[in-house]
Amino acid sequence: MHIRKRRRVLNHIGTVHAIAMCNMAEIAGGTMTDVSVPSGFRWIPKGMTVEYLAKAQTDLTATARIEPLPDFDQAMELPVTVAVKDDADTLVFRAVITMWVSPKKT
Repeated sequence: MHIRKRRRVLNHIGTVHAIAMCNMAEIAGGTMTDVSVPSGFRWIPKGMTVEYLAKAQTDLTATARIEPLPDFDQAMELPVTVAVKDDADTLVFRAVITMWVSPKKT
């Protein structure tokens, strides 16, 4: 996922707002989870831990990953890691979103 640095996502010091990066992480992590979880399962975010590692002063790109991809055979907590980098490829933000994955009710 990519966002442009523009006024609506900036904080009072002119960098991309922390909550804008949290929202970006949730969209990237949710998209990754949605395409990774089998159709017989459902998921919902359970929690998220974040690290603000550098000032976000440019456009940003978020990349989500699930490693290793588990066998989906029961309900589980699934950690999804999201890295947000700036235009210089500097890691400015990292989140781990805990997704609760469970079989759909029949």
